[in-house]
Amino acid sequence: MEETQSQKKKLSPKALISIIIAAILLIGGGVAAYIFANVSDKQKYFLAEKNTMEFMTEQIEKRYEPELDWLEQSKEKPVETNYELSAESNMATEDLGMGEMGLSQYINNSTISLKHAVDMKNKQMAGRLQADIGGIKVDGVEYYLTAEQFMLGLPFLDELLSVKGKNVGNLLYQLDPMTFTGEENIDFATFFEGSLSEEDVEYIKKEYGEMIYDQLSDEAFKSEDETIKVHDQSLDTEKITMKLSEKKLKEILKETVEKLQSDDKLKDLIRKQLELQAMGSSALDSDIDQVMKEFDTSLKEGKDGIDDLHIPNGLTSTIWVHDDVIAQRDFSVKLGPDKDQLVTFSIKGTHLLKEEKQQFNLDFSFEDSISQGKMNAAGDLSWKDEKAKDSIKLTIEDLVLSYDGKESLKDGKRDFERTFSLEDPAGESGSIIWSGSSTYKDDKMNADHSFAFAPAADSQHLFSLHAAVDGKTMDSVKIPKDDETKDLGAMQAEEIMQYFETEVGPKFEGWLVELLSASGNLEF
Repeated sequence: MEETQSQKKKLSPKALISIIIAAILLIGGGVAAYIFANVSDKQKYFLAEKNTMEFMTEQIEKRYEPELDWLEQSKEKPVETNYELSAESNMATEDLGMGEMGLSQYINNSTISLKHAVDMKNKQMAGRLQADIGGIKVDGVEYYLTAEQFMLGLPFLDELLSVKGKNVGNLLYQLDPMTFTGEENIDFATFFEGSLSEEDVEYIKKEYGEMIYDQLSDEAFKSEDETIKVHDQSLDTEKITMKLSEKKLKEILKETVEKLQSDDKLKDLIRKQLELQAMGSSALDSDIDQVMKEFDTSLKEGKDGIDDLHIPNGLTSTIWVHDDVIAQRDFSVKLGPDKDQLVTFSIKGTHLLKEEKQQFNLDFSFEDSISQGKMNAAGDLSWKDEKAKDSIKLTIEDLVLSYDGKESLKDGKRDFERTFSLEDPAGESGSIIWSGSSTYKDDKMNADHSFAFAPAADSQHLFSLHAAVDGKTMDSVKIPKDDETKDLGAMQAEEIMQYFETEVGPKFEGWLVELLSASGNLEF
C-alpha cells in the first residue's frame, strides 16, 4: 500500500514539463519587470535580463516604425485595403491540360481582387471579391461580419445569406439533428479581439514575477569581473551567477503551483484564450471544460509530486553583463521524476548587442540516459543609415533553416528582398524569395510583394505569387440592413431545403451557364 501511494505521488511527464516551462519563464522575463536599478547582485541580474529584452524590442520598433504606426492606427480607425493577386508558373504541367489551355496558362492568365474593410473598434468587417480565372470572370461575391452576425452575398442572389451568432445552433441542428443540440452559438466578436491585454500581462508579471523574485535570497547571487571574448571582441563584463538549491527550487515550484490552483483570474484568462481559439463557439464549451479540468488535475499532480522531484545539482544560471545588457549566458538544470530519469537542459551562447548591429549564437540542448539533442540559433542583424542586412540560421541536427534579408528605407519607401531556405539532406530542400517595396505615410499605405518558390537544385523559380496592396483610413464600414438579408439561422429544415431547391439552385445554374457562355468555355 505504501508503495502504491508513493507511485501516485510521482510527477507525471506532462505535469513535469508544464512546471519546468512555467518556472523558467517566470524566473526570467516576468521577474525582471519588478526590479529597480540598485546595486545588489540579485537586482543587477534581473535588470540585465530586462534591459536585454527591452533593447531588442526597441531595435525592432525603431526599424519598423512606419509599419507599427500603421498597425496601431488600424486598431483605432476603420481601414480599407485593396489586394490584387496574380501568379506566374513555370511548371511543366501542360499534360494536365484544361481545354485549350494548360494549368500553367490558367495560372498565368488569372487575377484575384479583394476589397477588404475593417473597423476593429466597432467590430465591423466587409469585403468584395472579384476574380478572372483564365477568362472566366466572377464578380459580386461579398461578405460582412459584425459582432452579431455573418452575411454572404453571391452574384446570382438578390439578397444576402446571413446567420446570427445566437442562431448558429438552430441552423446546425436543422442540417444535422443527430450531431447538434440547437443550443450552440458563435460569438463573432472574438474575430475582432486580440490575445492578452496589457492589463492581463501586467497582472501575470506582478502576481507571479514579484512573488518569485521575493523568494530569491540575495545570497543566491554572486558577481565578479571577467573579461571575455564575444564575436572576436574582447569585453570587460560583470559575471553574475544565480545558484538555486534543490530545496529552494522545490519551495518556489510548490508556492507557484499553489497560487495557480487558487488563481481564478488567471484561469479565466486561460479560458478566454481557449475560447478565442474556438472563435467563441459554444459547441466547444465541453472541450474547453475538459481542458480546464485537465489543467487543475495537472496542477494537483504537480504539487503532489514536487517532493519526489530530483534536482541533484539545483539550478545554475550565469550571465555576463556588458553595457547593461547580457553578452553571454550559461544556464543548466538537471531534473527528473526520479534519479534514473534525469534530463539535463542547458542554454549556452553569446549576444553582442549594439545600436547598429546585433549578433547572437545560442545552443539549446537536452540529454538523458538514452538520447541527446541540440539546436543552434545564430544571427547577424544590422541597421545602419536606413539600410539592413540580416542573416539568421536555425540548425537542428542536419536540418538547416535560414533567413537572409536586405532592406533599405528612403523617403518613407522600404525596398526589400528576403530569402527563406530549407536544407534537408534527407528530404526536400528549397527556398522562398520574398521581394518588393512598401510605403506607409499618414492615412495611406501601398506595397508590392512577390513570393518566388524554387527547389534548391533549380535556380529557376517554379512558381511566383504577386500581390499589390493599397490601404487607406476611412470614415466607417457600411453594413447592410437586416431587411436585405435571408436569415438562414431562423429557418426550419423544410424552409431551408425549399429555399435552396427553388431559389438558390436554379439561379446558380442559370448564372453558371451565362458565365461559361460569356467566357467561351461552354460548348453546346
